[in-house]
Amino acid sequence: MESSLEKMVDPTLAEMGKNLNEAMKMLEDNQRKMEEENEKYARKDIPGPLQGSGQDMVSILQLVQNLMHGDEEESSSQSYRLQNVGEQGHMALLGHSLAAYISVLDRERLRKLTTRILSDTTLWLCRLFRYENGSAYYHEDDREGLLKACRLVIHSCYEDYTVEGFNVLYNKQPVIYISSAARTGLGQTLCNQLGLPLSCMCQVPCNTMFGSQHQMDVALLDRLIKDDIESGKLPLLLVANAGTPGAGHTDKLGRLKELCEQYNMWLHVEGVNLATLALGYVSSSVLAATKCDSMTLTLGSWLGLPAVPAVTLYRHEDPSLSLAAGLTSSQPVEKLRALPLWLSLQYLGHDGIVERIKHASQLSQRLLENLKNMDFIKTSVEDEFSSPVVVFKFSPELPNIDQMLHAGQTSIIQHPITSNERHIYDTFNQWLGEQLAQLVPASGVDVVELEDEGTCVRFSPLMTSAVLGTEVQDVDQLVDCLKMKIPILTCTLQLREEFEQEVKRTVGLSYIEDLSWPGLGVVRYNSDGKNDDKQEREVEVEKINTGLLKKLNELESDLSFSLGPEFGAEKNCVYIGMVTEDLDVSELVETIAATGREIEENSRLLENMTEVVRKGIQEAQVQLQKANEERLLEEGLLRQIPVVGSVLNWFSPFQASPKGRTFNLTAGSLESTEPTYVSKAQGTGTTPPPTPMSSRTKQRLPGQKLFKRSLRSSDGFSETSSVSHTDDLEKMEQRSHATSIVQEQGPVETEKAEQQNEAAQVTNDKTEDIQSDKAQKLGNDCTKVEEQESLR
Repeated sequence: MESSLEKMVDPTLAEMGKNLNEAMKMLEDNQRKMEEENEKYARKDIPGPLQGSGQDMVSILQLVQNLMHGDEEESSSQSYRLQNVGEQGHMALLGHSLAAYISVLDRERLRKLTTRILSDTTLWLCRLFRYENGSAYYHEDDREGLLKACRLVIHSCYEDYTVEGFNVLYNKQPVIYISSAARTGLGQTLCNQLGLPLSCMCQVPCNTMFGSQHQMDVALLDRLIKDDIESGKLPLLLVANAGTPGAGHTDKLGRLKELCEQYNMWLHVEGVNLATLALGYVSSSVLAATKCDSMTLTLGSWLGLPAVPAVTLYRHEDPSLSLAAGLTSSQPVEKLRALPLWLSLQYLGHDGIVERIKHASQLSQRLLENLKNMDFIKTSVEDEFSSPVVVFKFSPELPNIDQMLHAGQTSIIQHPITSNERHIYDTFNQWLGEQLAQLVPASGVDVVELEDEGTCVRFSPLMTSAVLGTEVQDVDQLVDCLKMKIPILTCTLQLREEFEQEVKRTVGLSYIEDLSWPGLGVVRYNSDGKNDDKQEREVEVEKINTGLLKKLNELESDLSFSLGPEFGAEKNCVYIGMVTEDLDVSELVETIAATGREIEENSRLLENMTEVVRKGIQEAQVQLQKANEERLLEEGLLRQIPVVGSVLNWFSPFQASPKGRTFNLTAGSLESTEPTYVSKAQGTGTTPPPTPMSSRTKQRLPGQKLFKRSLRSSDGFSETSSVSHTDDLEKMEQRSHATSIVQEQGPVETEKAEQQNEAAQVTNDKTEDIQSDKAQKLGNDCTKVEEQESLR
């Protein structure tokens, strides 16, 4: 086409057209590039993972794996949980995937399928947990079921609530009653979600005189309800516990149900003990929960099912009010929440469900039986024969108090515990719970704060065993660890007072009372320097105590020394951890004081040495200046003239001996350098005086660590070893008198004194060598400077 056009058109025009096409092409390309660059610049804020055409599946899964495991240190505990997700857990995870797939079915088929899944799951749960003719609401947050029940009761009690809303609540304020042993923040959450003031929430105290101290006081609740009715309020709902969050105790559900029927109130029950409803034998206190108006079940933790919803079973006759309260939904997709449970319950079957709950109850019973025979351990359980939750604590007030009371020793009177003692006991129990959780992670024990008992250790296998895979051997290991920790706790507690008194009697040490520190105690070395500046004095104390901590950690001992908690109130202190019964407290305190004095003396020695060196250099400069003036007088004025002096020195050389000065750090004085030029060697000077050291070193057996005193069982061995060792030494010195010397006590004391002197001499020699080297180095430097000045 172009060739025929070129033949028909003037060649000049054809060339022009060709150039025009090329120019237009170049302009279009530039315009396209500019648009691409502008688009790229405008969309540069797109996050990195979303840029481009997407990532492959392998990269995305690798990212998920990295986020799940994280660092190697963090992955140890998490990987343990992942390893115990059994096949029933896989069924629950499969349910979530199937729910997403089923949601894309056509509407009619989806409705039939979700209705079948929801009705089956609700029927199975009602039969398993003895809750006849109930409905079910499936929710992710375990508090959401109680929230929906409150809305249902509000719709039922206030007929015009749907139309007028909160205006109908103004004339007759609703009241919701919860136990003081309920989980923290439950009442505030309900008020916030329902839009009610906090005055609508009434907290009912627990028993103080009779019954469990973790059960709701029914008589007091009756009086509170009557007072609210007389003041024009409407009692709406009561939240009871079948297993309190802290101690696992069950309220008197039978009497509470009667009280709710009397005042036309709704009774809602929640708690871990509801799981025992699936067992063949159920205690009467828990069985009364089947008569309540609603209950919340957390099957995920009970059966070890990951990401399954909680279930609230309830009874109500009006479906329209249930729909208005949000307990039921017309959306088929929301009904698919029950699919993971529907699959998991079928996979486990009745026997599998009962076996897991029964196994958890047996674990708690086994631990409780072992704790009964332990000294200094106090348990807090509701029923000694069937208690799914075991709460215990270290209680040093009276060992085996239960056995003593059963034996008829009722005349024993315990002294009242002071607030400081209780604080210390709480600190020790906090440490005990953390140690047990660290040593036996499969047990799932944790630390709980109870109002009356204080800090306790809780073992709730219904909430943890299915996920952690807790077995009988884990409980036995927990008991063994507890038996090892009790002597440490008792000894540390007994030696705390002795340590405090010993520190207060020692000069230079201050005892710091820190009730939140689980250990022997806290001590601080105070400098006896007379520094008026508070800031400089604090810096000096910090420096000494930091060096003291470093020295103590270098010693061969079983004690742990630290700076204490990171955000502790006390600073510049030495925190001493747990100890054993063979600790020599006096030796420990003496060692701390002597080491602190040694660090302080060394620090002052360096400071004094610096001052002496400064003054010595100033004196040396003055003497060198005088020596230069004397040299000028000896040489004469003519020798100072540049040309004349050179000629005069050539005809009559002037012999001047260099007069330098050396600074003796040991003596603190200036000396002449003439002996140095004569002997061609730097003199060492006199030996510095020995640094005073403490005589804290005592004789120890081979392999025995510091701060250990000999127990009664090892006295014979210690005495025999000392005598035989003394005999060997005396035979080397005086063989003729070996037998008579061994039989007397004097040589043993002489041997101890000799060993102490030898240890002190070795330490002094090391100190002397270090000081001599420093002095020699500084003296050499001063000599070099002085020689250069004299030569000039």
